[in-house]
Amino acid sequence: MTTANHFFDMNTAPMRIGAVRLKVRDLDAVSAFYQRVLGLVPVATSENRITLGTGDTPLLELQGDPGLSPLDPRQAGLFHTAFLMPTRSDLARWVAHIAEAGVPLQGASDHIVSEALYLADPEGNGIEVYADRPVSAWHGEGGEIRMSTDPLDLQDLLQSAAGTEWSGFPDNGSIGHVHLQVGDTGEADRFYRDVLGLDIAASYPGASFYGSGGYHHQLAGNIWNSRRTGKRPEGMAGLDSVEIVVQNAEDITGIAARVESAGIASTRNADSLTLNDPWGTAITLKT
Repeated sequence: MTTANHFFDMNTAPMRIGAVRLKVRDLDAVSAFYQRVLGLVPVATSENRITLGTGDTPLLELQGDPGLSPLDPRQAGLFHTAFLMPTRSDLARWVAHIAEAGVPLQGASDHIVSEALYLADPEGNGIEVYADRPVSAWHGEGGEIRMSTDPLDLQDLLQSAAGTEWSGFPDNGSIGHVHLQVGDTGEADRFYRDVLGLDIAASYPGASFYGSGGYHHQLAGNIWNSRRTGKRPEGMAGLDSVEIVVQNAEDITGIAARVESAGIASTRNADSLTLNDPWGTAITLKT
């Protein structure tokens, strides 16, 4: 039963976001940004590649290539990677941290389901940092998930830090969702709902929000900057791939059958399935 203090447990969802991979032009600068601003730490490093995360958990893989063309914000790809703080107090401590560090924000919103702040990394990749509200606050009288974009009460948020200080990205923090730029929401629905099996949890004009297990969204797609765009050009910086962790291996088998039926090329391994969405973003489903 949903109670006032019940928060969504992402680990119980049939599908959740694992790690996101970005292609970047200046690996050192972008990596330093995520470490300084978000408090992520190196989990693995190799030539031209750094994986950042928390503890031993990879969240963000950066693949460096100075020869990439700059990100074009009108192309399909990433709208933002959304880093989920475990508690409102964690979010408040992070807000105080970036205020002290003088990091510029692009926005701050109350979405009913969550409180969120927005910024971008040095190469223009969008970032959301947010904390969820209790599940009981999400739904309207008809049981539908209600989402909005209202002003965020920053002063009230900051009070929840209760004088404690930021000490890095929390060990139980995660990527709560990935919001994509797509060329057409109907085509996105056919891929993310009909093929991958996510629910349309909510809709905005020009955007669909895809949830699993009752969450407000693990993925979303909008056309606000990218209406009617086609596949991303090769050799451009920005989003490369999104990893989706599937709780039940049998679900991957079902998805693979729908992928084959839809005539979508894919690669199947023992515990994973990789395919591209209609705009060229690689989606890897793994257990």
